[in-house]
Amino acid sequence: MSDAVPATKVAVIIVNYRTPELALSAARAVMSDRADNPGLRVVIVDGGSGDSSADVIRAGVADPALSEWVELLALPINGGFGWANNQAIQRLLQSADAPDYLHVLNPDTEVEPGAVTKLRKVLDSHPRCAAVGSLLLNADGSESGSAFGTMSPLRELVRGSRVNTLGRVLGIKPMLVTEPGEAAWVTGASTMFRATALKQSGLFDTGFFLYFEEVELMSRLGKAGWTIRHEPASRVRHIGGASTGVNYERKAAKTLPPLPRYWYEARRRMYARTHGRTGATLANGFWIAGHGVYLLRRAIGLGGQHLPVANEGRDLLRHGMLPSKADLQPHVARWNDPIDQPPAWMAARRG
Repeated sequence: MSDAVPATKVAVIIVNYRTPELALSAARAVMSDRADNPGLRVVIVDGGSGDSSADVIRAGVADPALSEWVELLALPINGGFGWANNQAIQRLLQSADAPDYLHVLNPDTEVEPGAVTKLRKVLDSHPRCAAVGSLLLNADGSESGSAFGTMSPLRELVRGSRVNTLGRVLGIKPMLVTEPGEAAWVTGASTMFRATALKQSGLFDTGFFLYFEEVELMSRLGKAGWTIRHEPASRVRHIGGASTGVNYERKAAKTLPPLPRYWYEARRRMYARTHGRTGATLANGFWIAGHGVYLLRRAIGLGGQHLPVANEGRDLLRHGMLPSKADLQPHVARWNDPIDQPPAWMAARRG
């Protein structure tokens, strides 16, 4: 009788929206980690792209180098990032060969060799860790923000003002986490989740369309007693905004491009779900106050190294200021829910 411990099963989920070649490239980059992760598989989810994406991916995964371990899940609607990931997670966890860990990976990424394995080893060695994120690298190789402290109203004052000294005066720790270890949340561009933690706390909340859904999920996991960790040894190159056009690294002459309305709506919902109506309103009020400080400093020639986002203050006031009753309502999907249910945000708009 063998006493060998069964290998941990890992599934990588890549959600595509009109970037099929990037999604296939992201899958191919995972290939180097297969030797250290027997049974590793990839599900490329086409999130209702409405173009030729599904056909391109279907042809790509027919390549003998991919066909045995990469599959396509083509969805009929664009239900958003969290909802599309949920569709793959539910199918995987309801299958007879359910994975232990689920690695959510953006299509506009390229994992460096060993990146998947390093995340898996963190979960192996920290049994109360629910999720671990990679270090993201910009296209030029510089480090991008990957792991963060808890978002809070006072932190929004600092973020709005873009004056880090203010944070030190108020005794607020830096938002960015750079060392390996625990964080409040890590970006969903490259995060590996523990299946048992998701089964306990639920999957992504489908009241979100795009952005901030991972912050809410990781807050929920933390409240349930799980930890979130950052593993900078797992390195992933990231071209942000390939699907949405929202890329914080893009530089304009005077301003960064405006953010879409759904970014502000998602931020508003995240704060409402994690801090309640009062906390969300305070967070937004503090950010507006800080933003006023930032604009004043720019007017007198200070703070010029921070480029403003076009119409940021106006759009927050219009679309993200006061949480609604709908923002407070949870729509947390469960691993054993019936599949192919429409996302809550879409049902609400139809209603």
